[in-house]
Amino acid sequence: MSVEFNEETRKLLDGRNFATVATLNRDGGPQTSVVWIARDGDAVVFSTTAGRLKARNLARDPRISLTVYDTENPYHSVDIRGTVELIEDPEKSLPRELSQKYLGEDPPPESDDVPRLIVRVTPRKISGFSV
Repeated sequence: MSVEFNEETRKLLDGRNFATVATLNRDGGPQTSVVWIARDGDAVVFSTTAGRLKARNLARDPRISLTVYDTENPYHSVDIRGTVELIEDPEKSLPRELSQKYLGEDPPPESDDVPRLIVRVTPRKISGFSV
């Protein structure tokens, strides 16, 4: 069962804040990456290429954890645990959207041979921290 975001979490996700994403390696150990994110209703989305370790980990085990902290106040953060759906992004639309959000410009061109995925996170548990 998915969980809805409260207004404070929506604001944090909609800002230009980074997320640290944790996936599980084949041996059960953690793998982390820092990613740009966007909110799609009560889901979080980010982009990756199909060959990256986080994409391979998520294809094998869809469990994920991500932490987003406010860049203006790092003591304000939210942890989201959930599961993912991997969606093909042949038009590479999400990287453009995220680059506009974070940098205000389009990303550099990427070869059509590099398959892009949208990672859509459905939250199952949300916890916040604020000082």
